[in-house]
Amino acid sequence: MSDSLVIIPTYNEKENIERIIRKVFSLSYFFEILIIDDGSPDGTADIVKKLQLEYPALHLEQRTGKLGLGTAYIHGFKWALERPQYGYIFEMDADFSHNPDDLIKLRQACIEGADVAIGSRYVRGVNVVNWPMSRVLMSYFASMYVRLITRIDIQDATAGFKCYKRRVLEKIPMEKIKFVGYAFQIEMKFTAIKYGFKVVEVPIIFTDRTEGTSKMSTRIFREAFLGVIQMKVWSWFRKYS
Repeated sequence: MSDSLVIIPTYNEKENIERIIRKVFSLSYFFEILIIDDGSPDGTADIVKKLQLEYPALHLEQRTGKLGLGTAYIHGFKWALERPQYGYIFEMDADFSHNPDDLIKLRQACIEGADVAIGSRYVRGVNVVNWPMSRVLMSYFASMYVRLITRIDIQDATAGFKCYKRRVLEKIPMEKIKFVGYAFQIEMKFTAIKYGFKVVEVPIIFTDRTEGTSKMSTRIFREAFLGVIQMKVWSWFRKYS
């Protein structure tokens, strides 16, 4: 049993899922894993089920249909909070864009005082590998835009590699989290800061996937762009206590 749970949402990740699971379980610190699979037609969940015979600390929740990144993580957060052993709860992608070795660094940052530790691409320059310049610029300036509108001092506002202390997720009312795409990542950081939690950025190197297909779309980007303004306006009428 571990005090740390890594939540990995999946949709059509058969090329990556076994490798990422084996890598996490090979780390020097023992993490448990929860896969949230949104009905992947490529058999991702079947691969996980086979690996569960080998790894008792591998958990699987299957959902019907592609319901969105944000709802997958909220499903995972609620699952984790029903189990009191988990003091540290992580978000991580399945495609190796997040290096599993950095889980240990994020956990250590929380041990040393952070309430939320973010694996940040931009806290020390730009640390992105294999992205076209157009996407690097879009991501970098998106974070600048978020800082401008929300006034939160986070260099990598859209980052999706994070460690939460349990108390953060116990405090945030998940039913009030509105967004399901990449705006979800911004909203969770913004909300944690509004509740007074300490958010720390830990430098990482982000490497674009080499297997499988990216889930980024114009709709997701548009939700994030407009969602930042909506989120800021909503905050004027909401109490954080």
